[in-house]
Amino acid sequence: MVESIERVGAFILDGIVALGNFVQFLFRSVLYALLPPYKPRLTLRQIRIIGAESLMLIVLIATFTGMVLGLQGYHTLHLFGAEDSLGTLVGLALVRELGPVLAALMIAARAGSAMAAELGSMQASEQIDALTVMAINPLQYLVSPRMIAGVVSFPILTVTFNVIGIWAGYAVGCGLLGASSGAYFNNLASNMTRHDIALTLYKALVFGVVVMSVCCYKGYHAKRMATGVSRATTEAVVLSSVLVLAWDYFMGSILL
Repeated sequence: MVESIERVGAFILDGIVALGNFVQFLFRSVLYALLPPYKPRLTLRQIRIIGAESLMLIVLIATFTGMVLGLQGYHTLHLFGAEDSLGTLVGLALVRELGPVLAALMIAARAGSAMAAELGSMQASEQIDALTVMAINPLQYLVSPRMIAGVVSFPILTVTFNVIGIWAGYAVGCGLLGASSGAYFNNLASNMTRHDIALTLYKALVFGVVVMSVCCYKGYHAKRMATGVSRATTEAVVLSSVLVLAWDYFMGSILL
């Protein structure tokens, strides 16, 4: 009984310490991103890796997501004779929830895992220590450009996801199943507000910070052992995905 209580207490204390270390890591990374010297070339390189190289994946996932929404939405609305509301269903489902969430999960799986593995390999091979020896701030050189790139790339990719998904839903619902094209876009424009657009951008920004900070933190603090990099990569993707879904619920419950 005593051992069980001790284990629970140790688990809670370890969690509190880890949370404190993460908050400190995030604060310092954001602070160094705002202070000179700036690293525009490194930032642009990370924008290419996180944003441009994830574009085709985002387009592919958005296309099939929109097609599924168009197909299922049409058949569901057809039961109530409300096929004209298909545009509203597809558009609001994507803009409010599916667009920012699925985009964040895909980027975490593709770019976030690679980022954690890269930083973990640098930690294991003592490259981060070498930067410190050369009087180069590793957070400012390695982490801050990735944070900025995430904040820039996530909203752009989320908007791309939403637009592609809406057109894919239109192609299936109106092109294949015969829903009214005019009603699709008219109802979408009538029911989508500036608040919905602002919500998807807010979520994208928050998810960008969450995914980048978690993946950088896990890779930066990877253990120097044979399984350290693989474990850090797995933990980065799993934890960032869980936090994205958790933050999506909290932001939706507050901002809707």
